[in-house]
Amino acid sequence: MSPTLAAVIEAVRAVGRDEVMPRYLKVAHARKDDGSLFTEADLAAQKALIERLQAIAPYPVLGEEMDDAAHKRLWDEGSDGLWCVDPIDGTTNFVSGMPFFAMSIALMKQGRPVLGVVYDPQADECFYAETGAGAFVDGDRLPLKTAPERFERSIAGVDFKRIPRALAGRLAAEHPYSSQRNLGASTLDWCYLAAGRLHVYLHGGQKLWDYAAGVLILEEAGGRVTCLEGGDFWSGEPWTRSAVAGVTPGLHEQWRAWLAA
Repeated sequence: MSPTLAAVIEAVRAVGRDEVMPRYLKVAHARKDDGSLFTEADLAAQKALIERLQAIAPYPVLGEEMDDAAHKRLWDEGSDGLWCVDPIDGTTNFVSGMPFFAMSIALMKQGRPVLGVVYDPQADECFYAETGAGAFVDGDRLPLKTAPERFERSIAGVDFKRIPRALAGRLAAEHPYSSQRNLGASTLDWCYLAAGRLHVYLHGGQKLWDYAAGVLILEEAGGRVTCLEGGDFWSGEPWTRSAVAGVTPGLHEQWRAWLAA
């Protein structure tokens, strides 16, 4: 583990302890223009992460709880180094008392993540990866379990809300996998996939801060991801990307083949 990664893990654990968990089940919420929730905890955690991350490396920090103009400006300024932060992913779960939410940090260079940390402060699980160094959860290498070889025995993470209606209907009618989950925090979905708790994944459109750390963790764990439209996941604009992913290359190919059929 590099000193930078160790410092990021220490920072996210501290912010989770000091800013996030004391507000769990105790904080009011409001809605942003897009209808999604945010809370005082999101803002406090983002502020604390910005301070701590820039003390580690003085790159710009792009946080979810910023406006679109700031996102685009920081992205343009940060080609040589950019922190990408989601202070609380799964805010609806956080507000509702469902214990499935996480904090996500990625260090990006030239538009790609080179370091990723996703921390679940409720379960006290920290997932992390660096380019070329593998992926881990609290010191244990990912994946934690052997995945099934056959797609029809897999557990799928599917966000039905953001995929085409015809595809959603086909999935519901044909049910090609063994079981399906949608837990409401994309950053943790990626980590559960990398760990082998899920086996395949489908999402119609994730924001940069939803996937930046998690996709690196999956890829370093040996998983694969492409866009639903069939292209390279890392091509095109970064702000919203669809995802078809598998914890192994074989499951990813079977999933892609079923979706394309």
